[in-house]
Amino acid sequence: MSEVDLETLVCTRLDLQRVATHVLARRRHAVSGRFGLRAMPGGFGTPAFGEAIEVLRVSGMQLVREVGGDASFLSLGGACLADLAAFAGADLTRPFDAGPETPPLGDAQAPLAIDPDAAATLADWYGLGWRAVDAAAAAGGSAARPSVLQLWPEHFDAGCSVAVGRGADDRCNLGVSPGDGSSDEPYLYVGPWGPERPGDPTYWNAPFGAVLPRSAVLRSAAVGSAASLATAVAFFRRGLSALGVVATAE
Repeated sequence: MSEVDLETLVCTRLDLQRVATHVLARRRHAVSGRFGLRAMPGGFGTPAFGEAIEVLRVSGMQLVREVGGDASFLSLGGACLADLAAFAGADLTRPFDAGPETPPLGDAQAPLAIDPDAAATLADWYGLGWRAVDAAAAAGGSAARPSVLQLWPEHFDAGCSVAVGRGADDRCNLGVSPGDGSSDEPYLYVGPWGPERPGDPTYWNAPFGAVLPRSAVLRSAAVGSAASLATAVAFFRRGLSALGVVATAE
């Protein structure tokens, strides 16, 4: 797969976020009252929810709906948001709020602009970031008290928080973003809840903490390789170490 240009990546990311928010998260919330998502092979999806044990997920260019022991598929290619919502059982006429920056519904009848290579690029990025966050959180041991790693539809980033001190607010966010309003390029991030930015000031390169762009990860190796994972984990551990977290596990 060739490298995707940023314009195509952004267009795909924006429409995938609409799918994540107004199809997957909306449906899960209507049934269970929760809307957090997960990174999954080939994309993202819901955890199992509801009495019927339902899962909705995007896998490559397919929307997959699993209910009980049955699975059904609908291609994202040429589909509009209304098509996907009808397939998933998501009611687009009801109000839905995933936070103050919930992406707008937009024109639900317009074909989605989802490029297959861009979708695969974002899926690979989520997969790498998810593994790296897990590794960094696990290295802190039980003292890190990590929250559940989730993909949040509001910003379309996946993250969790870990303890960096004894107080309830002595915590730090670790996460992976596919890009946002401040950066077209996907990135990893470390975001302490408090104002302290100890250690090397060049590490803390963002208003909320520190970021490592995807291009910096790719300097070492392709996304998904052992080297790229090591680069990502090292970025997270460097921030946690500066904040006083001692790695206790590999």
